[in-house]
Amino acid sequence: MDYNIVVGSSCDFNDEYGDKINYSTVPFTITIDDENYRDDESFTGKKIVEKMKNSALAIKTACPSPNEFLESYKKGENVFVVTISSKLSGTYNSAITAKNMYLEQFENKFIHIFDSLSAAIAETMIVIKIKELIDEENSLNEIVQKVDMYIKELRTLFVLEKLDNLIKNGRMSKLTGKFAQFLHIKPILSEDGSGEIKMIDKSRGTKSALKKLVDHIATQGVVSENKKLGIVHCNDLDKALFVKKLIEDKYNFKEIIITEANGLSAVYSDDGGIIIAY
Repeated sequence: MDYNIVVGSSCDFNDEYGDKINYSTVPFTITIDDENYRDDESFTGKKIVEKMKNSALAIKTACPSPNEFLESYKKGENVFVVTISSKLSGTYNSAITAKNMYLEQFENKFIHIFDSLSAAIAETMIVIKIKELIDEENSLNEIVQKVDMYIKELRTLFVLEKLDNLIKNGRMSKLTGKFAQFLHIKPILSEDGSGEIKMIDKSRGTKSALKKLVDHIATQGVVSENKKLGIVHCNDLDKALFVKKLIEDKYNFKEIIITEANGLSAVYSDDGGIIIAY
């Protein structure tokens, strides 16, 4: 099948999967201290974290424009789009607008847009699932149906060292966030099934929080030897490997994939953040 998978720059790949998947990235714009940065390959997680450390202001992000999506839709006979949760960004709506623009201006072609209802590594896992279904020679309708089901079952859990950016940008209530920071509590966070963030547990200390994160894998979603699990880290591969070992000791997943947060993922995960999706 001739295809192109379009993703926002909140979706990060490792070298293995990045090389085997035909995809196009549509970048966000990240504003730090009133300076705009295009969220492309040159704007790494390390650069973002350093700039955020030196800023007392809220980090602003702007989703890709419909025109940027429109250009990416010209690649491939069949186009699949995976966006960050529509509850967190206007990216999904921008992708829909671009689809309507494309179909009005050009030939009729298959373009399907998936709302990930999550972010970061969850988007990556959805793209990997699409590629698997293409390789298995599923029909377009079968791919859409199976990916929709996969998204419904997909769970995202995370532990962050810092909550500042979630609080500053309204992704977490100031009361909850400041309370956790004041008491030196590490919240174990999750998406609530509809694309918004909720706290499912808490702990004192990072290692304890990560162990609870792993414990919650079984309570929050389906564990299966046929499923893959993804881990994204922000500037802390050792921590990601620690979590991977905890998961391997406790569960039997088909594969555990580790990627590094860049761009938008690094903005919200911040230095030392860990996010998993399965």
